[in-house]
Amino acid sequence: MMHKIESKRGMLALMTSHCAGMVDLVALPVWIGTLIANYHFGFQQAGGLVTLFLVGAMLASLIFAPIFNRFNPKWPVIIGFLSACFAFYLASKNTQFSVLAILHLIGGFSAGLALSFTHGTMGRSLNPHRLFGFAGLALGIFAILFLAGSLNLIRNFGGATLFLILASIMAIAACVAFLFYPQVNKKQENIQFETYHRPKFSKYIWCCIFGISLLAMTNSMNVSFYERIGIARGFGESSVALTLIIYGIVSIFPAPIAAFTQKYFNPLIVICIGPVFQAIFSLVLTHSHNYVLYTLAGSCMVFTILFTHTYAFGLLARLEPTGRAVAGTPAMLMFGAALGPIVAGTLVQYINFEAIGIMGCILVLGQLILFNIVRSNYTHKGLPQNA
Repeated sequence: MMHKIESKRGMLALMTSHCAGMVDLVALPVWIGTLIANYHFGFQQAGGLVTLFLVGAMLASLIFAPIFNRFNPKWPVIIGFLSACFAFYLASKNTQFSVLAILHLIGGFSAGLALSFTHGTMGRSLNPHRLFGFAGLALGIFAILFLAGSLNLIRNFGGATLFLILASIMAIAACVAFLFYPQVNKKQENIQFETYHRPKFSKYIWCCIFGISLLAMTNSMNVSFYERIGIARGFGESSVALTLIIYGIVSIFPAPIAAFTQKYFNPLIVICIGPVFQAIFSLVLTHSHNYVLYTLAGSCMVFTILFTHTYAFGLLARLEPTGRAVAGTPAMLMFGAALGPIVAGTLVQYINFEAIGIMGCILVLGQLILFNIVRSNYTHKGLPQNA
């Protein structure tokens, strides 16, 4: 039985798939920290492994987002999560860098496949902005459970536990998708389900897409080494663990706030203001030796990207109603997020943690240029109504 997108079971499947596919956003600090502390990889190697996962997700999105409308999305989602589960299980049995590199790439490609079809389905809902906001709420709750549980399990049972946890998450997502994954709204099937005509994206949509990529890259550079920065500053493992739990708690709020403020804030303004806060918090996080400021900056970083990206997702769904642009959300996020860990790892290895904050400001400048191009065009033309 196929459920509607807006049904409770359909939304449960989409939210579960969103959490599993976006696990990197939640797990990055623990992931990088485990690879360094438990597997004894260098900063650059640890960042490189996570980058391979994100590159795989990006490639899957680039391949499948343009042809999203040609498939029943349920089966690619199930196949993607099952494949990712298998890759992470194998990763838990290996410690060699070369083997882990291949498995990270496969796991990322598989998760990216599932996430592309998940976001494409969400983009075809009656109110994509609102649905993505609720999915963000689910991700925040998931973040608390993941960070609170994984830290103790990894400490007690070793680094391989991380990959077993990730494999379990993918398996659960596959099962929920099998049982409850929704069908695309019939009223929107005439957009592209029965025709393969695909109009090209305008340059303004591309500017929005690349702006989102830089938004994700700035965030991933900082979050990847959030845990390591705290340890290097001498805050202690227990204090850093508390910081990560606070980080998870804060991540609950931005997406639902973005959903409920949809009628009050212009998305064109939000996407232009959000990056400014990102630059401020990046500098504070990487330069401050004060524990309170370190904790606040990290929590505000995750608030900024989740709030801003919820508005950006809703905006893209309005600018490009076929669902192809939002189906490419993993590619946008992963393109930037994939570069973040390896770039940050290289900066830390050869310069210092503070260099991450400086690079973050440079990336924010690029975001402001791209998003203001979008804003200037649609301020004059006006935004299209929701599909």
